[in-house]
Amino acid sequence: MKRWIAAAGLVLAAPLYAAGPTPPVDLPSMEQARAAIEQDPGVNQARHAVQAATHSAAMLAASPYEWTAGATAQRRRIDGGGTSDEWNLQLERTIRIGGKAGLDRDLGDAGLQLAKAQLGAARNESARQLLDLWLDWLTARQANALLAEQVKFAQANAEAVDKRRKAGDASLLDLNVAKGDLAEVQRQANTAAATEAKAQATLRVRFPQLPLEASPLSDPLLLERDEAQWRALIMDNSDVLQAAQLALKKAELTAARSRADRMPDPTIGVFTASEGAGTERIVGLSLSIPLGGTYRTQSAKEALQQVEVSRAGMEKQIRDLDVQVATLVSDATSSFAGWQSAEQSAAAARDTARLTQRAFSLGEADLQSLILVRRQSVDATNAAVAARADALRARYRLLIQARLLWAWF
Repeated sequence: MKRWIAAAGLVLAAPLYAAGPTPPVDLPSMEQARAAIEQDPGVNQARHAVQAATHSAAMLAASPYEWTAGATAQRRRIDGGGTSDEWNLQLERTIRIGGKAGLDRDLGDAGLQLAKAQLGAARNESARQLLDLWLDWLTARQANALLAEQVKFAQANAEAVDKRRKAGDASLLDLNVAKGDLAEVQRQANTAAATEAKAQATLRVRFPQLPLEASPLSDPLLLERDEAQWRALIMDNSDVLQAAQLALKKAELTAARSRADRMPDPTIGVFTASEGAGTERIVGLSLSIPLGGTYRTQSAKEALQQVEVSRAGMEKQIRDLDVQVATLVSDATSSFAGWQSAEQSAAAARDTARLTQRAFSLGEADLQSLILVRRQSVDATNAAVAARADALRARYRLLIQARLLWAWF
């Protein structure tokens, strides 16, 4: 009874597992991201490669050899006996021997599985690019909003200084300093607006089907796993590593096929002929076997070397993944700590700017001090935004590599 209950629970939960983990609120939804990724040119190219591999597998299963029909007609002249119209019809086909048909089927299946793994790798790469461009846009958008707010503060300060000058409480130098500060903040705001527009345009061109629905960057989280756990998870779900393993398998099958090909395939056929002015009828069988030579031997040796090439490629991919996992985990850990420090620094700088602004309004602080602390606050806040984006980027990249974000199951 318990087994039936457990089985029913798995069936009911299957759609939830198939849908995958819910993406964070500051990223596109699962449906939006998948639709954009599926329309990516690189993914579309890999998808067509899968279709081509499907046909290639069918070709190998069907055999590269086909029936060959032949016919000849001739007129024979016999000295002192007139002429004889003669003809010959034949049908022949080469057949695979030595287990080559099974090897061809295995080769076709390996090629198809390799194409599917490469499709997964293309989706993973597209997801990573989408993540980077999306975070670049959100970061630029938040920085632009911050500087737009600073323009209002600088403008208010310039107006306040102008009023004080008219009342005799501020000098022309103070007014020029306030106007210069306003111009500088406006320049920075224009640069931030251009950066946001560039990031948005890049994202829109790269993923035109993706709705651009902005949301604030969320708070980064600590990693739930240690480096060994992340490595095991990523190794188990890496399409790139799977592609390298399948490339090795395909190379091994190709080498086995080349070794088997050292035994040439025979061509068998049937034929019928008419000779002697129709008085002779001939029916027979034909058999021809190529004589293998240096070409087949060298082909087998070349295939064996290709196996070693693929094996080295797989080992390199494992090592590259080890480095990548170590780097991503280190980046996620250090960037989280960096974000916390940047947030503390930005909070302190904002408090200092707020208190200095109040002191300036009461005549207890000069304009130079206000401009200095406000710029420090802007720099600290921008650094905090960048640190937040870096921490999120490092964590989300790990999730993508582990197939925990926008994954295809």
